[in-house]
Amino acid sequence: MHMQLIDLSRIPFSSLISYIPVIATVVTCLFSVILARATLRYVEATDKGLALAREEFEREWSPDIHIKLERVSATEAKVIVTNLAKTSVLLQLLQLRKLSHAMPFERCRLNDPLVGGLTWSQEMGRRILNCTGEEFEGPIAASMTFYAAGRMYRTDWFRAQIQVREGRIASLEPSTMPARRVRVVEHTGPERRREFAQDVAADAVPEEEEVRPDESAFAAEA
Repeated sequence: MHMQLIDLSRIPFSSLISYIPVIATVVTCLFSVILARATLRYVEATDKGLALAREEFEREWSPDIHIKLERVSATEAKVIVTNLAKTSVLLQLLQLRKLSHAMPFERCRLNDPLVGGLTWSQEMGRRILNCTGEEFEGPIAASMTFYAAGRMYRTDWFRAQIQVREGRIASLEPSTMPARRVRVVEHTGPERRREFAQDVAADAVPEEEEVRPDESAFAAEA
C-alpha cells in the first residue's frame, strides 16, 4: 500500500493539468442539464399562465345571449333578447320551432346591433301562432344567430311552454335554460362568407348587383 502511494505521488503535474479540461467539461454538462430542466419548468409555467389568461379573457369577452318569450296579450307575444356579455353583437336571424319538428318553422331575418348589457325586443305573436297553429299545447323553442368580433355564432334553443286555444295565446312561460353556450357557426360549403369588416372604398359594388348572403348559412342544427 505504501508503494502505491509513492507511485501516485510521482504522477507528473502536467498530467494533472491535462485532466482539468475534462473536469470542466463534466461540470459544464451538469450545469447545462440543470439549466435545461429549469428552462423546461419555466416554459411549462409560462404556458399554464397563458392558458389561464386566455381562459379568463374568453370568459370575460365571449358572447352570451339570453332569449325569452313573453306573452303580451291573447294575440300578441314578444321575444326579448338580452346581451349578458361585454362585447357588442349584431343580430342576424331569429328562428322559432316546435320541439317535435327537426327544422325551424319560422325564420326572421334581422340586422340589429345589440350593445353589451342591453336588451332587444320585438313582437312575434303572428309568427309564433304560425308556428303553433290554432290549437297547441307544449314546448316551443327560439334560437338567435348573430355576429360578434367578426365571427358568426348561434345560441342553443331557449324553450318556453305555450298554450294556444282557438288561435289565441292562453299562456306562455319560459321553461328551461339552454344546456350549452353559444357556438361558432362553421361554414362547410365551397363559398366562404365575406369578412365582417371590409374596405368599401377599395372594392365598391353597385347596389343592384350586391350579392346577399345565402340563407342556408343560417340553418340551425336540430
